Amino acid sequence: MREIKSVRATIKVSAVLAVSLGLGGCFQPLYAPHGGVDPRAELQAIAIEPVPGRLGHYLTEELRFLLNGSGDQPPPKYRLLITFSQSGQTALVDTVTGRATSNSLSVRADYKLLPAAGGKPVTEGFVISLADYDRGGNRFANVRAARDAEIRNGKTLADQIRTRIASAIVAP
Repeated sequence: MREIKSVRATIKVSAVLAVSLGLGGCFQPLYAPHGGVDPRAELQAIAIEPVPGRLGHYLTEELRFLLNGSGDQPPPKYRLLITFSQSGQTALVDTVTGRATSNSLSVRADYKLLPAAGGKPVTEGFVISLADYDRGGNRFANVRAARDAEIRNGKTLADQIRTRIASAIVAP
């Protein structure tokens, strides 16, 4: 019985090694240079068009940091256009007071990366983020909680947009 288990374990290990050796060269880091394209330099060369509103401000500033955290200002090769829509929903209502105790802030951001010289978009799409927050009896605490939810959504959307743009720039 032990011999059968030993043989099965050896076969499993051999299969895993064979597959991993075959796929060893297939995986590369997203932000590593690929085929002469340096994704970091390409991401730094994106000019972000201003996005209106408070959430737009949070989203724009987070994208500026994620795309070009170095502070250098290389000449722009691309322009990034972003529009968004947001909606809030009451998730829970207190049955005694009739007041909302929890809210959800949902945001959909549509983005389009265009060459600076004009032409067809390099990539375009949309990302979605949802942030929940608690509501209490204090009006100012509720306003601050809603603002914190906007900030969290802005960070999440910026991260998603950066990843999708980087993968589009690296892809042939």
